[in-house]
Amino acid sequence: MSEPLPRRALALAILSVLSFSAPVTHAAADAGTQRRDVELPQVEVVGDATAQREQPGSAAVIEQEELERSRTLTVSEALRKVPGLNVRDEEGFGLRPNIGIRGLNPTRSTKVLLLEDGIPAAYAPYGDNASYYHAPLDRYARVEVLKGVGMLRFGPQTIGGVINYITPAPPEEFSGYAQLAAGNRGWSNVHVNIGGGGFLFDAMRREGDAARENQNLKQADLNLKYVARIGDDQGITFRLSRLTEDSQVTYSGLTEAEYANFGREYNPFRNDVFDIERYGGSITHEIGLNGATLTTNLYGFRFDRDWWRQSSTNTDTQCGTAFRDARLRGERVDVEACNSAQGRLRYYETWGIEPRLFFSHEAFGIAQDFEAGVRWHDEMQDRRQVNATSPRGRVGTLAEDNLRETEAFAAFVENRFRFGSFILAPVVRWESIDYVRENRLNGARGESEVDEVVPGLGANWAINDDLTVFAGVHEGFAPPRAEDLIDNSGGGVEVDAERSTNWELGVRGALGARTSFEAALFRNDFRNQIAVGSIAGGSTPLAEGETTYAGAELLLNWDGKDLVASGRPYANLALTALPTARQDAPLTAVATGLPVGGSATGKRLPYAPRWTATARVGWQQGAWDVSAEVQSVSEQFSDFANTQSPVASGQGGVVAGWAVWNLTVNWIPSDRGWSAFAALKNAGDRDYIVDRTRGILTGSPRQFVAGMRYAF
Repeated sequence: MSEPLPRRALALAILSVLSFSAPVTHAAADAGTQRRDVELPQVEVVGDATAQREQPGSAAVIEQEELERSRTLTVSEALRKVPGLNVRDEEGFGLRPNIGIRGLNPTRSTKVLLLEDGIPAAYAPYGDNASYYHAPLDRYARVEVLKGVGMLRFGPQTIGGVINYITPAPPEEFSGYAQLAAGNRGWSNVHVNIGGGGFLFDAMRREGDAARENQNLKQADLNLKYVARIGDDQGITFRLSRLTEDSQVTYSGLTEAEYANFGREYNPFRNDVFDIERYGGSITHEIGLNGATLTTNLYGFRFDRDWWRQSSTNTDTQCGTAFRDARLRGERVDVEACNSAQGRLRYYETWGIEPRLFFSHEAFGIAQDFEAGVRWHDEMQDRRQVNATSPRGRVGTLAEDNLRETEAFAAFVENRFRFGSFILAPVVRWESIDYVRENRLNGARGESEVDEVVPGLGANWAINDDLTVFAGVHEGFAPPRAEDLIDNSGGGVEVDAERSTNWELGVRGALGARTSFEAALFRNDFRNQIAVGSIAGGSTPLAEGETTYAGAELLLNWDGKDLVASGRPYANLALTALPTARQDAPLTAVATGLPVGGSATGKRLPYAPRWTATARVGWQQGAWDVSAEVQSVSEQFSDFANTQSPVASGQGGVVAGWAVWNLTVNWIPSDRGWSAFAALKNAGDRDYIVDRTRGILTGSPRQFVAGMRYAF
């Protein structure tokens, strides 16, 4: 890839200095906190309780105890416990998450930065940030969510928020557990976790039927972790993982007539299959010297995905116009009579290195915490489409053969000034990205580049031990995809990166001894928001325009320990209000400059519900823990035109609001030995729609799961 020599030389020089110099950074990268034991080097986003209180933006942590005792079955269910997050189901297992933050469209989680132990979790966060897989929640010890100015320490997406999944620390003494769970709809989950001496082996396999017929899902996950100490001031963590999926899953939703005639579980596409194989590896090294710390992440992974399907939307004619029209009329169709199967075959390789430097110092009588980091990141996408001429064909005509490469250099600097209980935190991030797209069918090749500097300023004021005020403003940035910048003929496309100005003001603290809280007001003003065309490939063109999101969030945790003579009541609430999700001007097609999809000034943006809420109440009594939880989402539009009435294809109309109840019972007599649990998800068997992007997708029916664990 071509690049001006000074820019590349400067980036490589900074990378070399930080990687091999003697001083080094805090593993958790949390300014103002003590350095962690180097036996577990890893990068955290929020950090421990002290670091969380000092964050200049919204910060939440879902601990392992909460995940286990509420028996969350999917990542969607877990993340709804955090205010500001709108997480949409797709197939019922959370295998392909759709996460939106503060009103941003949740489709494929493209506007969210996903990390694992501080390392990019998406297969192509720069060139194609869509999420077509997600590791099982069982793999993780806790989940961190950071919004606001602090996300500039990570990237490249710095608008919505950062979600960091933390894997468990290997135990020093030999210990572990084996867990087996089973339920209706063919659900089964086997999970084994064994470790000792700094080594951890974690393996899981789950299987079950999805929300619709002809959708059997299988996922297996293997995660290995080893932590070693090197002398008194160094530590190193090795990680290896392998994730596979072998599922029957289609892309197409239901038409209105199919939903009315056959119900929520109807799905004729029994030949559609989705296979994944992902290998990942990383090394995190930490060294400390003279009060400074350097943590370096070296990572690489490959992602192989084959999706064979006979339909992508309810209006395509892959199986012919008669097949399409029969579906629109609500008639049963025979997929064996459709002599077509299209394979979207994707292969990704990603590599990167990221050192992060941290040290505390004093200058001009002011205590300060300095943190800086750089990243080199490289992605390769091998994308093919093969069109077969039989219902279950797996060979055929090569319709697409693209090679897409992305190379990025990034750097950030943050310096926190401490004026007693007041912290002022200026931060700046730089992203430099090179793109190449090659069409191997005709030899066309194009290149493009994006350079961006995004500054921010955060503040944190601890008024007293029970009340902290935080505020921040920062420039948001999200890079365009390679396909957005370069067309299939190698020509350039005049599309800009996403840019916004993001404001936040909040308070966190305690109300007495039993209640902790965090509340925030936010506003995101987009000078340019990219609205990607329809997921299935082009029915809605690439568009961009000005938008505004504004709202409020509230997180409450109440613990009634010692309130009654025996037992412990508790309650949690995560609430989001989004009164503003506005198109400030018509979003216009990049190719033509004309308004797209009925977009107009003042209309509400799609998939931006006005309210989301999750509330849980429970009671612990000895070994028993019983809880009830409700998760709810208000109505939302499915298109830029704010179409009210459903359209025949199911791909338009209001998505009605919904609420589901989850019930959980745990019996956990001690940390060792036998324990058991039972959970009922969607206890009322609510029939509801969650998405209309490519036809009607429905929420999961009632799911019962029971299991046992033996820990040693």
